[in-house]
Amino acid sequence: MQREEPPLVSRAPLNENAPVLSWLQAARPLAHVNIAVPLLMGEMLAFHATGHIDIGMLIAAHVFGVLNQLFIVFANDVADEAGDRVNDTHNAFSGGSRVLPEGKISRRGLATAAIVSAIAMVALSAGLATVSARPAMMGGCALALLLLWAYSFAPLRLSYRGHGEITQGFGLGLVLPVIGWYLQVGHIDGLPWLALAPGVLLGFASNISTALPDFPADKAVDKLTWPVRFGQSRARKHSLQLIALAVLLTPIVLPTLEHRGLLAVEVGPALVLLLNLRWLNCSDATDRRRCATFVFLNGLAINLVLLAWIVALGVL
Repeated sequence: MQREEPPLVSRAPLNENAPVLSWLQAARPLAHVNIAVPLLMGEMLAFHATGHIDIGMLIAAHVFGVLNQLFIVFANDVADEAGDRVNDTHNAFSGGSRVLPEGKISRRGLATAAIVSAIAMVALSAGLATVSARPAMMGGCALALLLLWAYSFAPLRLSYRGHGEITQGFGLGLVLPVIGWYLQVGHIDGLPWLALAPGVLLGFASNISTALPDFPADKAVDKLTWPVRFGQSRARKHSLQLIALAVLLTPIVLPTLEHRGLLAVEVGPALVLLLNLRWLNCSDATDRRRCATFVFLNGLAINLVLLAWIVALGVL
């Protein structure tokens, strides 16, 4: 039986003023690291290949990233309202922004903001395509929008039907770095495609990690996330394995780096993963503190290795 969509109008008491702090909460600025770092990864791959950074294109890429972030968080809050309303195990890394369950912004207002963000993404991409001779940027923008639609909305709704983690891995590990590269170079000739593979694994693992605290609510609304499909314990183990594999694939990202340099890149995230083993068997969603710790440490390991790759690409 197909799950009914939540009604257009939020059922929670609504603060009609929708103050700035409520919109800031809805924007989830801390989550922007998931967009900015992959873009920077692509830009530093371009710098490593060309020895040049175009500051104007760098700024344009990260404005696009902010708009993409807003579109994602606003649209996902609308798509996930039913689950978020019954979610009592959420934390800072999961469960949406909470503005709909808390009645701070209306569903219609949030949906409108998502549409405005998408239109702004298209307008910026069209400007870059014409003024800056980056015609393929329109395709990149379309792909970014379609990925979110496929993730959260009909007819695919991959985050509910299963395999949403593949969509996130593809978006964070491939699409965003390619956009960062393309805006710098103006073409994709010479792009080291294989170097993006570890980032896809990290995006996949990130999706598993942030779904862990939402396990009870996702199960209640038949959202087939990785933890719902495989269980919380196995999902935690899989997330650690994927991050560790990505860390060990550093030589694919940095093929000219000597062994000593590889060790310097890998040791930080590896130590964090080892520390996180402490919480492997005792951090179910109902233990909110331990679950949040496990998710935080996974996110720390992911961003440590990404930033280490970025720094290494900048100095090699």
